[in-house]
Amino acid sequence: MAGRYPGYLYYSAGVHPHDASGFDPSSTIDQLRELVTNGAVGIGECGLDYHYDNSPRAEQRRAFAEQLRLARELDTPVIVHTRDAEDDTKAMIREAASAGVVGLLHCFTGTRALAEAAIEAGWLISFSGIVTFKKWSDDEIIRMVPEDRILAESDSPYLAPVPNRGKRNEPSWVSYTVARLADARGVSVEAMSSTVCANATRVFKLASSAQT
Repeated sequence: MAGRYPGYLYYSAGVHPHDASGFDPSSTIDQLRELVTNGAVGIGECGLDYHYDNSPRAEQRRAFAEQLRLARELDTPVIVHTRDAEDDTKAMIREAASAGVVGLLHCFTGTRALAEAAIEAGWLISFSGIVTFKKWSDDEIIRMVPEDRILAESDSPYLAPVPNRGKRNEPSWVSYTVARLADARGVSVEAMSSTVCANATRVFKLASSAQT
């Protein structure tokens, strides 16, 4: 579909930690390299998930490390999923950043310490519809992210924002998340929208005409 809508629709490619047990560097890295060479704008979701542990943790770390190395080779950003794995995530982010890798923490629900580690590494933090839920209580994290490091995402078809929580999520509903970020940061919705669009365009090296 990205080929049908150039300059508007983009994609990434990666191995999720849930699937790390099937990760074969001898073939998977070559497949990912080809996808990035032929249009994928990022590597991921990749990362660590110690909540479900669908793959052994050692294999998750191995798959994540291999994809971080590929990101360095190709000068491509990484999109990172992390859950209940903050210490290892922080350590691997710091190591990757020291090698020049840039990425983002996807669908952020972590601690302030994890956010600080990502920011210090020069990475971005992306917020989803979770920030519109009643259980969300971390507006200070939203406010602490520098203007040039904050992103908004839909995570469709999951995590539909209020007022559509419980429904199948739609990309267009990211507007509710952007509005919530704007409220938390004390800026206009228009300013917040411009900020996240500019940040996405920069980190993924998109065409300047890219739309959210």
